[in-house]
Amino acid sequence: DGTVYASNWEPTDEMEFTTDLVAGQAYELKVEYASQVKGQWRSVGVGCELPLSAEPIAEAVAVAKEADVAIVVAGLTGEWESEGFDRADLSLPGDQVQLIEAVAAVNPKTIVVVNVGSPIEMPWLDKVAGVVQMWYGGQEMGNALADVLFGDVNPSAKLPTTFPQRLEDNPTYINFPGENGKLYYGEGLFVGYRYYEKKGIVPLFPFGYGLSYTNFSYSELEINKKEFNDDETIQVRVTVTNMGSRAGQEVVQLYVTQNEQRLQRPLKELKAFAKVALGAGEAKTVTLTLDRESLAYYDPAKPGWVTDAGLFTVHVGSSSQAIHFTEQIHWHGNAGESE
Repeated sequence: DGTVYASNWEPTDEMEFTTDLVAGQAYELKVEYASQVKGQWRSVGVGCELPLSAEPIAEAVAVAKEADVAIVVAGLTGEWESEGFDRADLSLPGDQVQLIEAVAAVNPKTIVVVNVGSPIEMPWLDKVAGVVQMWYGGQEMGNALADVLFGDVNPSAKLPTTFPQRLEDNPTYINFPGENGKLYYGEGLFVGYRYYEKKGIVPLFPFGYGLSYTNFSYSELEINKKEFNDDETIQVRVTVTNMGSRAGQEVVQLYVTQNEQRLQRPLKELKAFAKVALGAGEAKTVTLTLDRESLAYYDPAKPGWVTDAGLFTVHVGSSSQAIHFTEQIHWHGNAGESE
């Protein structure tokens, strides 16, 4: 009764069957697989669904009602996300959104742990007390998560990518997945935060964003000079102070804008960053260094890397959109010189 026959099916197809099994009795499962798909990769997976109650969300809601804090672990698996294929959308599969919203409706102290390796949509964000981004922690993920949730470790990471509010905001939306076997990389230079800023699109979370159990203030921006020649370095110093009662780490980010641009360029680009550890109430001066290569861009007409003379704006902040200081410098290097 449990026989399943499959041939010529696409890699994303899933075939299911249901059978009765007696507790304590061993069963032999035979899987026959054949593929006529061209290419070197083949795969087949066999698994079973875990037994659930008739109303698993209702059961979770009942438990959450009585709890001081509700923790919902949601996310993706290798069946939904991998280096070998692209995701079709940014949503959480199954009934995970419904689960999060139902639990949050009965417990205002709901924490959502997102175990994914890329951005997702969060239509429930304003209904929960907090979100922890896990990034596939591996076999020690449970211990690491417990350390963070119980406050034994102060999470101090920053997002290495932009989280859009919706799939349509993504810079690749118009060109993906291509047609006639070809994909056009139409975003060009404007990938990630460069695109969102150029288009004036407000993301869900900007590049470089991240919270911790403390907070930091920025003060005393200093640049070693205002005018620079071709062989000189730009040193940007800023004082960072831990304003909270917990030790933590902050990532200071430095972005640069070329004020007058010959070619289409991003509004600003990350050129340097540094992570500084600070005890409660401690302050440190962070120094970030730029040189001619930091101000360069590639000119395909040359072709080569070019650093133009002129005014540049230096931005220092805690994310691509949380800029605390801006200052102008003048680069007097040889205009048009290429590396």
